[in-house]
Amino acid sequence: MSHGINLRTVPYDHPDAVKLDGQVQLEYQARYNDGEGDATFLDPAMFAPPQGLYLLAYDVAGTPVASGGWRSQERNDEGYSDGDAELKRMYVVPEARGLGLARRILAILEDDARAAGRTRMVLETGDQQPEAIALYLSSGYSLSAKFGHYRFHDSSRCMTKPLHGQS
Repeated sequence: MSHGINLRTVPYDHPDAVKLDGQVQLEYQARYNDGEGDATFLDPAMFAPPQGLYLLAYDVAGTPVASGGWRSQERNDEGYSDGDAELKRMYVVPEARGLGLARRILAILEDDARAAGRTRMVLETGDQQPEAIALYLSSGYSLSAKFGHYRFHDSSRCMTKPLHGQS
């Protein structure tokens, strides 16, 4: 269901992307009571096609209401594997939740990563984000060994989904 939602590919540093990133950071701070948000280093170039993609969803009034992106990862000391596509900054503003936007963005990001030759989608979320965990589990993701910036944090939950053999 689209609800008049328009999805657009934008640079990670687009002003609307920066606005939603600020909102998600505030939500992370509130949920984890740490005052920091997500400290993972992200450079806009990481999301530039074909090595990544960043999407924004806009409502009928042209207001950004959801975001999500993926970036390429290869085997490194943070536990990634060659061919990984890492999901980042999946977020839906509270007033647009329940419309299926996260699931819609997730499917597009998976398709794009697959088309770019990526073999596995990976993500980090946290134990204070049960909605995100439920979305990913219901979308075919499995809990996995930890990787990434928060791999040593007890609250971190890492998940993976193979991208090969799907359409």
